[in-house]
Amino acid sequence: MANLDELTSWDADWSGLRVVVTGLGLSGFSAADTLIELGARVVVVDGNDSEENRQRADTLRIVGAADVLLGAGNQDVLPLIDGGAPELVVSSPGWSPRQPLIAAAEEAAIPVWGDVELAWRVRERAGRPTAEWLVLTGTNGKTTTVSMAESMLQAAGLRALAVGNVGTPILDAIRDPQGFDVLVVELSSFQLHYTHTMSPQASVVLNIAEDHVDWHGSFDEYRAAKAKIYERTRVAAVFNVEDPVTMRMVENADVVEGCRAIGFTTGVPARSMVGIAEGLLIDRAYLEDRANSAIELAAVNDVGEVPARHNVANALAAAALVRAHGVPAEAVRDGLLAYQPGDHRIQAVARRGDILWINDSKATNPHAAAASLGSFRSVVWIAGGLSKGVDYHRIVADNAERLRAVVLIGVDTTGLREALREHAPDVPVLATSVGDTGGAGPAGSHSVSGTAVMAQAVDLAAEAAQPGDTVLMAPAAASMDQFTSYAQRGNAFMEAVRELMERPES
Repeated sequence: MANLDELTSWDADWSGLRVVVTGLGLSGFSAADTLIELGARVVVVDGNDSEENRQRADTLRIVGAADVLLGAGNQDVLPLIDGGAPELVVSSPGWSPRQPLIAAAEEAAIPVWGDVELAWRVRERAGRPTAEWLVLTGTNGKTTTVSMAESMLQAAGLRALAVGNVGTPILDAIRDPQGFDVLVVELSSFQLHYTHTMSPQASVVLNIAEDHVDWHGSFDEYRAAKAKIYERTRVAAVFNVEDPVTMRMVENADVVEGCRAIGFTTGVPARSMVGIAEGLLIDRAYLEDRANSAIELAAVNDVGEVPARHNVANALAAAALVRAHGVPAEAVRDGLLAYQPGDHRIQAVARRGDILWINDSKATNPHAAAASLGSFRSVVWIAGGLSKGVDYHRIVADNAERLRAVVLIGVDTTGLREALREHAPDVPVLATSVGDTGGAGPAGSHSVSGTAVMAQAVDLAAEAAQPGDTVLMAPAAASMDQFTSYAQRGNAFMEAVRELMERPES
């Protein structure tokens, strides 16, 4: 068995290491390609024998010593490599610890890494700069925050890139010939489960809500995976003052001596925090006289066209990360001004008759939708979809007073209706009447019913809305009952609103 403890740089001796890579998606392909380049002997397994996977398999076979096993059953058996047991498994994030192949590796005491663990170990390479890592996780807001941090770092003149769960595989960035000054790494709980030695410059957990319990086995296991991000942090372990569980994670973490706990809050910050005062984002953490002074970072209105509270919190978390790297205050502001938010994330679509229309189709669970609802005073809420058994009572109870009306989409609205009846009995509930036979199917199978249901939802919302209201499409549910994705749902909403805006006002 190879001594994996010695494999801590690109230039270590990886040659001949017998590695099984599970999954041939973006991260699995990137891991296999990297290991082949390092000289390892690689076998890739994936139960999906698709045309796309066959093409990726052909590419791997061309570039080096790799076998690829596709099709049903291959994902359940730990294969031999050159007649011997594997010395390492590198797992894709979607593979649960209870999946038979992973369980067999654990039973045989074969280490299981993720692509992030592999990336951490090969990040140092002779002749190239070694990037610092700023890492973050959370139930919601991850992609927005890493993108904001990337923009701030670039505004400071640094070569920086957002990687990981955000889209660019981290190993692709590690292998970039020019290298980077800083990588901002978005990490899911799945990735963190398989990460063991990472020691970032700064880390943050944005928030915690119940999610992915089916993968982890329990909420406690999910929370424990998230907390791993703080382990071995060297400069700043950043927590959400308004989500106390994140502070307890920091308190319990085994960080490097000298690492500081830094809070972020949408209230007035105490010492060693970043927060808000008099319409400004301010820093009372990264300065000498933090007991008596603060540094202005930006204006709240610099956060975006719709400076919703949760987006301001994301901006503060991003600022806390990049300030740990020494980014000057003016780069925080410039980065926020340059930042372009992604579609379907609290996206302003139109305003007419003093009614604002917002697309937040990315709000696919109650925790994310609650953040959107809390950003507006009076809301016509378009909600519903594939609920996956979540509980809507808290989100309705907490936001009942701000609801002008609720427009229901989705095939099964039972849970949301029950919560509305109990906690908001006087709020009008308007239901769409098309697309009631959705259900999972091939890509594009929901296009007609999805378009029709959203057009009707927008018309119903327009009838209910009054001047000063916000029409918010934040479904608090997945989309696959009537749409192919949250993006298609958001696009259908935006198109329906545009068509509405083209009609003459009555």
